[in-house]
Order: sequence, then structure tokens, then C-alpha cells
Amino acid sequence: MKRVSIYLKLRVVGAVDSVAGSTTVSRIRKVSEMTFHDEEGLPHVFTWRTIQTWVSLYRQGGTEALRNRPRSDKGQHRKVSPEDLRAAIESVLPEFRDQAYNKMAVYRRCIERGALTAGECSQTSFFRLVRTYDLLTPSTETVNKKRLAFSKAHSNEMWQIDTMFGPYVTNAKTKTQAKLIAFIDDASRVITHGEFFFSENTPALIKAFRSALYKRGIPETLYADNGAIYTCKEIHQICERVGTLLCHTPVRDGAAKGKIERFFRTVRDRFLIQQLDLSSLETLNKQFHEWVENEYNAREHGTLKMKPVDRFAMDLKRIRFLDPMDATDELFYFEQDRTVRKDNTFQVSGQRYEAPRDLRARTIQVRYDRTKLDRVIVYLGGERMGQATPLDLISNDRPAKRK
Repeated sequence: MKRVSIYLKLRVVGAVDSVAGSTTVSRIRKVSEMTFHDEEGLPHVFTWRTIQTWVSLYRQGGTEALRNRPRSDKGQHRKVSPEDLRAAIESVLPEFRDQAYNKMAVYRRCIERGALTAGECSQTSFFRLVRTYDLLTPSTETVNKKRLAFSKAHSNEMWQIDTMFGPYVTNAKTKTQAKLIAFIDDASRVITHGEFFFSENTPALIKAFRSALYKRGIPETLYADNGAIYTCKEIHQICERVGTLLCHTPVRDGAAKGKIERFFRTVRDRFLIQQLDLSSLETLNKQFHEWVENEYNAREHGTLKMKPVDRFAMDLKRIRFLDPMDATDELFYFEQDRTVRKDNTFQVSGQRYEAPRDLRARTIQVRYDRTKLDRVIVYLGGERMGQATPLDLISNDRPAKRK
């Protein structure tokens, strides 16, 4: 259904003030009987409830409140993810001879075998996801498909991110393989940040992303594959808060991130061949950071014909940086909804907290670091209410005397 333009909404709201009537409700009823024509000359009739909503929004927030907003779940797959759909397809493909199948046959077989249910993935959704992510395209065609060389026009328009398995590093009394999480700016080829971790998990990604944002500013787009840590809820929340669009490569097409993959090849050919001190993860990261800043970022790039750090500096005036505020770290906290009880408390990870204000029976947003519950911040409708305090039943048993 075509969305109503802001201009047509304003005409309808204006008609409510111009028609005769002693009350707003009566005027809205009369306007609901009128016919309005849009910019293309098409007639429209609106119900009185719709007009009442527009009038209320206009009185509260003006013209901006009437503008069409994108759906909050746009681009998200609410029932089945592309990864789960790919797993379901791969579980039934061996039952077909060679490639003698079509989308309808595969979908029916997935339903028959229980790999999918009609409730979580309808036939229309199945066809759309298969077409969008090339789920039935042979792997040889996906890997060797035609690609075009491209580059963004300005620094921080897009960062590419990926993980590389690195050397084995001493971890307590054993050797553990380190994983490198790195970000590369598409236009300048600057490595905005790279860091080795023992685990490829969400806390490691958040730590690396935080460092990259503080060092090089905020990217307009973050381009990642469909790995678990790159599709987690935390990274979506962080990107939404800082104003970064999170994009993913097509399923089974990690080669689309060619620049970060080329950098990993350089890491293997020029950094890992050195005599490195692998006695600790901190020592390895110190050596890597020195190599990135003194060698890679400060060396002339073959394609750019200039140093990546100099190319990045050309766009400094248009780059957004994080504000130096104490609350900036809260951008990287995990957020969940909680309902405040009648005693003005709520629960997080099995522990009860007191709300910083009287928020009884309200649904609040709670932000906290899942690795440590030292700070629990309460938000209500996007407004920061303050920091919650752990519930102390003994202190509450002896409230302060009133003067």
C-alpha cells in the first residue's frame, strides 16, 4: 500500500481547522466524509480515527511528527534467518539428483522433512530469501562470479570488518590460537583498529569496535559477513545508537569483503613472518599496533599512490567523532526492556535493582555491560533516567526519619 505523503496529511489536518463545528471531534467527523486528491490526482478518503491520529501528532510534534518513518524491524527476518534457511536447504538437497530441482520442490521437501514449518517461513518468504541471498546458486558460481573493483569516495563512508585466525600465543600454561578482529576504511585503506583475542565472541567484537570508534571516528556503514558475532543483538544496538548502517555480505560470499581479506594476506606475508614475541596476548597486540601504525598505515599504498593515513586525513573535516562524555561508554552496553515493580525495583541477571526515579509500573530500557554488572543505566523512552542501585533490603527496613 502506498504511504500517504506529508503534504496530503497537512492538507487533511488543515481542513479540520477550517470546517465548521463546535468541537474538534465534530470537525474531524466532517473531514472524514471529504475526498482529498494527492499530487498525482488520485482520490483519497480517510477514516476519522486516522485523521484524529494525525491531528494529535501534529499538535504534539508539528510537521516532523507527521513524516513517514521506516519500520523498526525493516531489513530484519523476524521468523527465520538466512543462515537457518540455508541449513534447512542443505539438509534436503542430497535427496535430489544433481541439480534436478526447483524452488517449489525444495520448499515442499523442507516442510515434509520438518526442517522448516509453514508458520516460520511461508512460500513467498522462502522464494524471496532464496532470491536475495542466492541460496540455491551453486557454490562455484557464487565464488567465481563477476566482480567490479570499487572504492568509496570519502573516508569513513564504509568500514569492512572480519576475523583472521592468527598464531598460537601463551595463555597461562597452554598455547591458544589468537584471533585478529580488524577494521579497514574502504576509501583510504587505513586500518582503523585491529586487535588479537583468544576468543571470537561478542565482548571481543565490542571492545575492538569501541577502540576503532574512539581512534578514527564513526563510519557511515559497517560491512561484515554473516558470522554469529556480526549479527548479534549488541552490534545492531551499537550501530543504531552511533548512526552506523550495518550491512552484511550475501550468504556464502565472504569474498565480497575483498579489502579486509587483502589486508589479512598482508598480515600473514609481512607481519607474522617476523620474529614475534608470543609470550602473551598483550605483547602480541603491542607489536601489531606498532606495525600497523608505523608500517602499514604510514607506507605508500600501491593503488592509492599515497600513504593511507594521509588519504584518511584529507576527509577529517567531514568525519564524526564520539563526544568525550562519561556516558559515551553506555553506547556499547547491552539493552533490554524491563517492567518496574510496584516497589520501584526490577531484576537484571538474577539481581534486583532500585530505579533511580519513581518509575513504578513503567516499561524501561536497561543498559549494562554483560561481562560485569558494575553499572546499570535506566532509560525511559530514549531519555536517560540515571544509574540504578542494587537493592539493599536491610537499609530499606530502616528508612530515614522525616524532619
